[in-house]
Amino acid sequence: MRRGGELSSSLPIPAGQTAGQSAGRSDWSTLKRLIPYLWDYKWRGLFALLFMIGAKLANVGVPWLLKHLVDAMDVKAGNPLAVLVVPVGLLVAYGLLRLSTSVFTELRELVFSKATQGAARSIALETFRHLHALALRFHLERQTGGMTRDIERGVRGIESLISYSLYSIVPTLIEVAMVLTILAVKFDVWFAWITIAALVVYITFTVSVTEWRTQFRRDANEFDSAAHSKAVDSLLNYETVKYFNNEDFEARRYDESLQRLRQARLKAQTTLSLLNTGQQVIIAIGLVGMLYRATLGVVDGRMTLGDLVMINAYMIQLYIPLNFLGVLYREIKQSLTDLDKMFTLMEKEREVADRPDAQPLRGGDWSVRFDHVQFAYEPSRQILHDVSFEIPAGKTVAVVGPSGSGKSTLARLLYRFYDVGIPGRPSVAGGRITIAGQDLRAVTQASVRQAIGIVPQDTVLFNDTVEYNIAYGRPGASHAQVEEAARAARIHGFIASTPTGYQTMVGERGLKLSGGEKQRVAIARTLLKDPPILIFDEATSALDSANERAIQAELKSAAQNKTTLVIAHRLSTVVDAHEILVMEAGRIIERGTHQQLLARGGRYADMWALQQSAEGEAFAEVIGM
Repeated sequence: MRRGGELSSSLPIPAGQTAGQSAGRSDWSTLKRLIPYLWDYKWRGLFALLFMIGAKLANVGVPWLLKHLVDAMDVKAGNPLAVLVVPVGLLVAYGLLRLSTSVFTELRELVFSKATQGAARSIALETFRHLHALALRFHLERQTGGMTRDIERGVRGIESLISYSLYSIVPTLIEVAMVLTILAVKFDVWFAWITIAALVVYITFTVSVTEWRTQFRRDANEFDSAAHSKAVDSLLNYETVKYFNNEDFEARRYDESLQRLRQARLKAQTTLSLLNTGQQVIIAIGLVGMLYRATLGVVDGRMTLGDLVMINAYMIQLYIPLNFLGVLYREIKQSLTDLDKMFTLMEKEREVADRPDAQPLRGGDWSVRFDHVQFAYEPSRQILHDVSFEIPAGKTVAVVGPSGSGKSTLARLLYRFYDVGIPGRPSVAGGRITIAGQDLRAVTQASVRQAIGIVPQDTVLFNDTVEYNIAYGRPGASHAQVEEAARAARIHGFIASTPTGYQTMVGERGLKLSGGEKQRVAIARTLLKDPPILIFDEATSALDSANERAIQAELKSAAQNKTTLVIAHRLSTVVDAHEILVMEAGRIIERGTHQQLLARGGRYADMWALQQSAEGEAFAEVIGM
């Protein structure tokens, strides 16, 4: 049996909160939060409890039968019948009781294992779904390493909590009560009082010390999460570490976290040893007191040798559940702490949530309209100021402007990663965004995102095959459809040239592919999805000029009869747009076609002249070489 081993990990220490502090709910609240997941398996739970009680009854009967077996050995010489019949019958009964204990225990495990695993699966899945439902703000601020350890530890805590609390506490207390009753009724009440005194002292000592040492476990959890998060973050940014030759710096940061973790775990282990030693001392004193009184009873003739053996067997048998109660309490406390972390994740408020009466987005003309939109990620820094424009159905509108002007924010709002408005300033009207005349806040997020396809500026791929990443745009697509999309994105030739073709692994975040290859995979993925609304956010920024022109032709073809928002830095990629919006500092300062904007001689014309001049100089340098 594992004795209070330290589980590990938690979310990193929040700002302003030291390790050891907890903002979690009470243990009882956490337990009540778990009960609904178990209620689906109530009949399995009942049968498992009955089997457990049966095992305890058989276990209590073993010492009683052992007493009769010992007393039966005290027979008169020359009486072979008594030696043959009585001890053999008792031995068989003794063996059957021992076997019954194991059988009932295994039946309990067999019956309730489905409930344990089912509840763990349900909670883990619900947590996973909830994390995907949280707003982009949460995922931009989270630390992946600590969060994944929260889920992992929480699932493990569910299994421990269910196993220990529901099917160990009550049967163990029943066994203790039965033993105390037998001792008090068959012998004298002092046997029961000695046992009760040892039990009370044992439980009081265990609870007090465990509560005291909980802080050290929390410290270890926090520092383990911090170390794990640093390691994951460093490995995910492997190339950046190499670029700046900071391997030793990262190792020192990791070692600092490991050192704090080591100190916290040493304290936890030291206090655990103190707890275990104290428990053994209490049990030893109680055992000696019981055996001393039983020995006096045998000497005085009030008790038989079998009685002494039975009392000794009961005390040894009680030692196991008493010791188990200590382990049980520690494990339950640890499991509740672990489970609370996962429930805290599950209860993170969804910043962007569907209304109760939200309906799926209805198709129509698929026009997109931004109507007096104002938005800020933080109250002190407004990003968009009264932005209004419309993308007619089947038309293309391009947005250009310097970095930080709010171009990519338009795409995030259209995907409803955020709701329009300014946090903390409800008096400011945030405006609205509509698709086919329907306010995005009045329809389901899933239907909105189903209608939109995006080629992002920064493409991140799954650590899987090329085919998997392209097919992600339409799960269940055939290989032929995947290949057709790859051809349209001008990446089929590259894929075919690799040794394993479409089964080529792209690596963590697609790092085995070049920037241009990743972007073409993203284009293929979106083309495969074939939505009515398209967003190209610097869709060709990682491509060379030759491939950019080829891809532009494909994108133009893909955008035919689709409502398209193009976010671009290079103006040459948007000259064919039906309307071009020029943004600066979150405001639209110019709008019109390419020719209209050039003729106006404003900000767009200046940007065009600057880019044409830069491209001309670059071309001259190439020719000069």
